[in-house]
Amino acid sequence: MSETKGVSRTGGTNGGMNIDSKLVRELAELLNETGLTEIEVEDGERKIKVARHAAAVHMAAAPAVHAAAPASSPAVPLAAAAPEPTVDVNALRSPMVGTCYLSAEPGSPSFIAVGQQVKAGDTLLIIEAMKVMNPITATAAGTIKAILVENAQPVEFDQPLVVLS
Repeated sequence: MSETKGVSRTGGTNGGMNIDSKLVRELAELLNETGLTEIEVEDGERKIKVARHAAAVHMAAAPAVHAAAPASSPAVPLAAAAPEPTVDVNALRSPMVGTCYLSAEPGSPSFIAVGQQVKAGDTLLIIEAMKVMNPITATAAGTIKAILVENAQPVEFDQPLVVLS
């Protein structure tokens, strides 16, 4: 039986951890779709963490707990993280973790559009954090050069949101 770093690839009960490769792949896809750098889930005493630019996959579980896994689970290859594009120094960055909204409510027009002139203090977007809507405003007058997020996208602290020129 092939074994790598105490993780059983075949789902045996030899003291190694059983990997739910389908769950790990789903988490990796979610990581890529949302642009997040890390996702962690817990199920009882089993914990699965998928991260970019860190350890590819980190799993820990109590030795006595074994979840059922497919008998032919291969090692889980994660897609290589795409190189991040260079971001303009004029990019407005997220001051918090939350969900970004480009308009005041569903169906209403976006606060901004590429090419639009804005004044200092104009609302560019809203970040919802802990059920509080936080307006993100322009720090200076300028033209919207790029909108780097999509409506209802999760954002992280210090993530570039909008480029002003």
